[in-house]
Amino acid sequence: MINIIITSDPRYSINRTVIYTAIVNVLRREHVLGNVELEVSIAGNRKMHELNKKYCGLDYPADILTFALEDPHPQNLQLLPRMGFIAAPDKILRLGSICISYSQAVEDASLEGISVEDEIIFLVEYGTNHLLGIHHG
Repeated sequence: MINIIITSDPRYSINRTVIYTAIVNVLRREHVLGNVELEVSIAGNRKMHELNKKYCGLDYPADILTFALEDPHPQNLQLLPRMGFIAAPDKILRLGSICISYSQAVEDASLEGISVEDEIIFLVEYGTNHLLGIHHG
């Protein structure tokens, strides 16, 4: 079972099915099987600015922020061997949260000449990879 909790302000036009499908595709591609749960929040620039300042110390709105519940790649490998994700007693892998700025997605989509939906799919896939411990350059 894959449980994806999607929250968004009603004024933002999002396709929940497309978001769900994008996440499921990443999980399948990375061979993540079983019970998985994660959250996707679509917010405005004001909220993303607040979160970016509070958690990252950066005084501007981010296009995406991820908050992993477990780090699958601990930083200090000498003191703490690579342990992967910890199995919860209820056997549900809770990955964490992805927060996306709808306003930034609109702006970035316009600059890139793609649809807002395609930009949100890109951000959701990127965020899901981060929650899985896959970080790019």
